[in-house]
Amino acid sequence: QVQLVESGGGLVQAGGSLTLSCQVSGGTFSHHIMGWFRQAPGKERDFLAAIEWSASPTYYSDSAKGRFTIFKDNSKNTVYLQINGLKPEDTAVYYCAAKLGITNYASGRHYDFWGQGTLLNVSS
Repeated sequence: QVQLVESGGGLVQAGGSLTLSCQVSGGTFSHHIMGWFRQAPGKERDFLAAIEWSASPTYYSDSAKGRFTIFKDNSKNTVYLQINGLKPEDTAVYYCAAKLGITNYASGRHYDFWGQGTLLNVSS
């Protein structure tokens, strides 16, 4: 089975930049989309960005456009999420996910595999 492991979170200062990583393992990858989501305390899990594994098309939520960049390194089986201009409201648990197909990429319930999440705490 596919396994996803996020890393790169922690306690950081507002205004800086940070890159989160998602390592994919479990043999041959049969999913088409890799996505990043986040869930702030007391809030629903929100879609941030997605990327097609075998190519390079990317997709972003309105809230993620401008400050967030999703990219990947297929040779390392790793997907990244770069966040610029960190704000306190970015504080959340960030999740990496994978799904078959390229439709419904912004819907968490359509994803097949999830990582355990990495906590990002942005201080002011």
